[in-house]
Amino acid sequence: MTFRSNAYETALSRVAPVLTPPNEKVSDLYGSHIFSDEVMRALLSTEAYTKVSNAIKSGSTIDREVAEEVSAAMRSWAISKGATHYTHWFQPLNGTTAEKHDSFFDLNSEGKAVEKFKGSALVQQEPDASSFPSGGLRATFEARGYTGWDPSSPAFLMDNGAGGKTLCIPSVFISYTGEALDFKAPLLRSLVVLDKAATAVCQLFNREVDKVTPTLGIEQEYFLVDKALYYSRPDLLMSGRTVFGHSPARGQQLDDHYFGSISPRVNAFMVDFEFEALKLGIPVRTRHNEVAPGQFECAPTFEEVNLAIDHNALLMDLMQKVGERHSFQVLFHEKPFAGINGSGKHNNWSLSTNNGINLLAPTTKPKENLRFLTFLLTVVKAVHDHADLLRASIASASNEHRLGANEAPPSIMSVFLGGELTNMLEELVSKGEVTVEKGENFYYKLGISRIPNLQRDNTDRNRTSPFCFTGNKFEYRAVGSSQNSASAMIVLNSIVAHQLMDFKKEMDERLANGEEKKSANVAILKRYYTESKKILFEGNGYSDEWIALAAERGLSNISATYDAVHAYIEEPTIQMFQRVNVLTSRELHARYEIELENYVKKLQIESRVIGDLALNHIVSTVVKYQFKLAQTARALTDLEMIEEAEPIKEIIRDISKHVVVIKRLVKEMTDARKQANVLEDIYEKAKAYGSDVKGYFDEIRYHVDKLELLIDDEDWPLAKYREILFLE
Repeated sequence: MTFRSNAYETALSRVAPVLTPPNEKVSDLYGSHIFSDEVMRALLSTEAYTKVSNAIKSGSTIDREVAEEVSAAMRSWAISKGATHYTHWFQPLNGTTAEKHDSFFDLNSEGKAVEKFKGSALVQQEPDASSFPSGGLRATFEARGYTGWDPSSPAFLMDNGAGGKTLCIPSVFISYTGEALDFKAPLLRSLVVLDKAATAVCQLFNREVDKVTPTLGIEQEYFLVDKALYYSRPDLLMSGRTVFGHSPARGQQLDDHYFGSISPRVNAFMVDFEFEALKLGIPVRTRHNEVAPGQFECAPTFEEVNLAIDHNALLMDLMQKVGERHSFQVLFHEKPFAGINGSGKHNNWSLSTNNGINLLAPTTKPKENLRFLTFLLTVVKAVHDHADLLRASIASASNEHRLGANEAPPSIMSVFLGGELTNMLEELVSKGEVTVEKGENFYYKLGISRIPNLQRDNTDRNRTSPFCFTGNKFEYRAVGSSQNSASAMIVLNSIVAHQLMDFKKEMDERLANGEEKKSANVAILKRYYTESKKILFEGNGYSDEWIALAAERGLSNISATYDAVHAYIEEPTIQMFQRVNVLTSRELHARYEIELENYVKKLQIESRVIGDLALNHIVSTVVKYQFKLAQTARALTDLEMIEEAEPIKEIIRDISKHVVVIKRLVKEMTDARKQANVLEDIYEKAKAYGSDVKGYFDEIRYHVDKLELLIDDEDWPLAKYREILFLE
């Protein structure tokens, strides 16, 4: 039997494990493995608890004495739960999470074994930083970097798989010279400046508002592949996607997988990781089949942005670990399979005040509705003015495969508001007034007496829009499933804060000149709407007509990652980030370099995988199969069965044509890669990989996929799409 057939038989033999639900209610699981506010209140002195609570709520500094008390409480709590080690858990710029485990075990001055965890170890650690991406902020030989405790994200316990647990302390990661080497540090800065700017604008409407918190709900899409089949595909193992594979006769065209019945084995995996997530304080609530076969989605309740991003990064890691228990490989690559939908990570973003007001929720009260329109149009204006930067925030080699296909928004940044809101804004411009009335027109009349009245939202959804308003929040749909959402949120928070600062400054100037508050507010909003109108689009973002219309409007359509990320180092971007104090010029240039380096490395890996599979797996197998066909054709000819031998000879000729082309293209691709590798300028190297080297990928794939249809099914070496996607 072939490795492929063995893998398939192994996958077929899997059965859904029997899960033993916890004795307690599911809600009782929530937060049982986090150092929560409730735990702190019980274990800390009143003074220490108050200082930590103030640090979390207002950003005040925690002194070392308090840190000592917190570390002692954390150690006691963690050890009581089975922890043996602790680590600063951080998010470097390589797109993953990182951790260096240290034991609580130590020897005192008398050589006696003790458990130790000092406040200094809680506050700061020093991992070796030399091998993490720095974008030139430090030389390779400069190893020192620091992680620092982020008290606003609770510490948690992670099962280390060996019977013990590790206390994980969410942390920032900075260089020896103080620059951010991670996603969290600039994200926290962006939250501070957005809070300050949004609160200042809120107080024009309501003096009781003294804090604004951005909230986020992250929808995580993913594929599940049986482990045996996963390991039978070197391309999945090495690059996260299948570089070859002919589309099966049946894919997603029947729309029968979307929201369909979840198979027992998949459901067991989902239940298992949800239990584990709830223990870690991750409020997962939704699970369902997605559009493509083998594709699924989970989503949590909205949380504060920093916590939501930490939880999503933790969830992805957790899903992989739980997947091991169920013999599943979880694929987060944006486009692991050609011809079917890829995966995104829809980011649902809004703004909430300390007194429970959603600033992006329309109301029927004129004053409150003016506040709503102020924040709505400020966001739209920010996206309009910094569209290229927002596009850069979701640029990557893997997301490049997905953007612009029929399952993801195009590379053109546009905003969908819906008909109701568009009418409101047109009324604002023409009359300077907005009225919102709720009546029967907001309910559907189904003509079925048994069905209760169904209320209609004030806006429809548009799944083809990269940035759409969905009733009380904006959904940024272009974020890729494997990406850290912090990248997009750093940009979104910063550009909105920047625009709010501009709004407040202009309002103050107008009020100082004696203008009435409402008329000043409306005048600014009218201008924002007029200046940003070209980015608003209500139609089909996947259509060719939109691409043409967007070009007429002067909107950017940046399809290549190496061009998209240039927005990070353009002067308006640098000035904006410096004004809001989120990223310095050096940090922006570093991120630009890192994105290009990551792009090159990922395409380099894919190119090598394509060459290896094409020559050492496909061509070698095909040549052996040709030999068997040739023997058959020769035998038929010897028997004077010339007519019967001709179709076999034709297959041999077809195979030979594809083999010749594949060998030529692989050589040309390899030569192009070698030429790209000697380029010193990182942009030129990325461009060479993205245009010259990558240009061979689909062409080689075409000929390999044609061979898949010509070679005997038993001889084909790679697991086929029908086996990978439909085996649950």
